[in-house]
Amino acid sequence: MIPAAFEYARAGSVQEAGQLLAKFGEDAKVLAGGHSLIPLMRLRLAQPSALVDINGLKELDYVVVEDGKLRVGALSRHVTIHTSDVVRQNLPLLAEVASEVGDNQVRNMGTIGGVVAHADSAGDYPTLAVILDAEIVTNKRRFAAADFFQDLFTTPLEEDEIICEVVFPVATGPHKYVKFRRRLFDWAIVAAAAQQLDGGWRIGLTNVGPTPVRCSSVERALAQGATPEQAAEAASDGLNPSGDLRASPEYKKHLARVLTKRAIQQAT
Repeated sequence: MIPAAFEYARAGSVQEAGQLLAKFGEDAKVLAGGHSLIPLMRLRLAQPSALVDINGLKELDYVVVEDGKLRVGALSRHVTIHTSDVVRQNLPLLAEVASEVGDNQVRNMGTIGGVVAHADSAGDYPTLAVILDAEIVTNKRRFAAADFFQDLFTTPLEEDEIICEVVFPVATGPHKYVKFRRRLFDWAIVAAAAQQLDGGWRIGLTNVGPTPVRCSSVERALAQGATPEQAAEAASDGLNPSGDLRASPEYKKHLARVLTKRAIQQAT
């Protein structure tokens, strides 16, 4: 299908992008990689009045380490994150996750900021952000990741607000991201993340609810000496996933337990 008519503007700076978004109003959208937005527009499930293209903003394309934090610019492409020596040396789990996003085309165009702003429950980066207590930095303020993802496709971003960077803690310990999907490049039916940090485990799940899930009960069980098999039994506690054509709610709960066990075992 052909998208509905829209206005287009290319921003020359973050400040100008904010001004353009304010000018066009609440129906305007930011265009970065576009691999989520453009398909929705073609199906007319999304009909923005205007697109503000930020692809030329090199100031948002960087990966640096400062004061024990890994700062990833919002326009960093998945392939950049996957191949970055800085990421691999300071947060290898992030590089591993980037390699699992979509296919080659998506990885060469898609951005971390776009995935975070889209807030899809099947997105991979949001789960890492939540379990690692990352910060989402915009042109106006900072958010703890746990406060940023409010519901499916829902964040506190205002109409003239743009994600500028995601700030993760440096974490080089045992880690693993296990993604279960029907075909190689599909979204995850369910995925599980495990990262050892500060002497303990951080465990999270993707696509078992409207927002990323941090498995605190699993983390506590591991801290108390439970085996991966024993701890993973708590992964489905409190979950209420929605069913779809690929999996029923009960099957997603089963996957949550199985994939959590695998993530911990493969990490160690």
